[in-house]
Amino acid sequence: MQEPTFLILTALAAQPLHGYGIVQSVAALSDGEVKLRPGTLYGALDRLDQQGLIAVDHEEQVDGRLRRYYRLSDHGAAVLAVQAERLRSRAALAERQLGLRPGAAGGVA
Repeated sequence: MQEPTFLILTALAAQPLHGYGIVQSVAALSDGEVKLRPGTLYGALDRLDQQGLIAVDHEEQVDGRLRRYYRLSDHGAAVLAVQAERLRSRAALAERQLGLRPGAAGGVA
């Protein structure tokens, strides 16, 4: 799973969000490293919806425009949990490998 997808699902794990809310949440979650453009975001949302990972939660009219809120589906939550565990495992592996390097921070000197 690509990092932007992981971050979109993570953003939606907390609460339903509309597109701009997702963009803001992803930027905050990534400390500003991932900046989603509208075309990228809405393409990803369509794909995630088709895969059953997210769903439309509700829509509202704001200033004459339709605002669509998305939520994480149960299937999406399960997939996100698996991905989070996979990343946690890989990070632990990297930390162990770094600890084996002479001169590495916290490693053998």
